[in-house]
Amino acid sequence: MASDCLFCRIAARELPARIVFENERIVAFEDIHPQAPAHVQLIPRKHIASTLTVAAEDQSLVGELVRTAAELARQIGFADDGFRLVFNTNAAAGQTVFHLHLHLLGGRMFRWPPG
Repeated sequence: MASDCLFCRIAARELPARIVFENERIVAFEDIHPQAPAHVQLIPRKHIASTLTVAAEDQSLVGELVRTAAELARQIGFADDGFRLVFNTNAAAGQTVFHLHLHLLGGRMFRWPPG
């Protein structure tokens, strides 16, 4: 855990969040600035700064983030209509918290290209 990392502190339950899922490797919580009717952040409990620092031993963890996001989309009820999964990497892409996180967005139509 990085003691100065917002998401590490949420995973450790040192900061409040509306947690919708957690297990020993992942925590998922509602985004405080949602960009869609459903906007969930999925984070590994392990501190990984971004997709650029995912190590070979973290590959299964990243896959677990994606699988968990799909299951949450089913549970929340928008999987059949469609949803978007986003990893932002570095500031120019919109990453503001430097702890790997996967955005799960659903409940509305999305345009392409994004942003």
